[in-house]
Amino acid sequence: MNPTRQEDIVSEKASSQKEGGFAETVKIIVQALILALFVRTFLFQPFTIPSGSMIPTLLVGDYLFVSKYSYGYSKYSFPLSPDVFDGRIWEGTPERGQIAVFRLPSNPSIDYIKRVIGLPGDRVQVRESILYINDEPVDRSPAGMYRHPDGGPEIPMFTETLPNGVSYQVIETNLRVRVTIRGSSKCRRATIS
Repeated sequence: MNPTRQEDIVSEKASSQKEGGFAETVKIIVQALILALFVRTFLFQPFTIPSGSMIPTLLVGDYLFVSKYSYGYSKYSFPLSPDVFDGRIWEGTPERGQIAVFRLPSNPSIDYIKRVIGLPGDRVQVRESILYINDEPVDRSPAGMYRHPDGGPEIPMFTETLPNGVSYQVIETNLRVRVTIRGSSKCRRATIS
């Protein structure tokens, strides 16, 4: 075999390996994107905490992964929120104390991240800084002082225990802030059915 022919064969092999390597890379990237889309759509979705309403449990900027199948699926469970069906499918019932992520039908562009404290039919109120469920005060005890990691004053912290035994901590600076943290969003005025 002459040297020129041998160089041509080596050059052809190198060229086909480069093409095969590029095609294999594209194939792997497409498979990874499909897997990520499946996981994000049907299993888990990452969220970042936008506000301080969950302090001290969750701070502004914290990240969490939410189980998408726990409460079933709605059109908002899918990318771009296609209007393929009404309501929820494979609906699960939340329990008091769980943290839920939801969107209001009146403004589906905002994700709300809140603790479930009331269930359908419950009457939830805050009176003089005390949380009431069905006109019964929730157990509340002092839990020390809270200081934000970025500094600031110490704030009284309390442990609240819901009727099902789930406990969590809340902070309070005064009644106005407490009501703002707990109830300024539209979900406070929404009917629980």
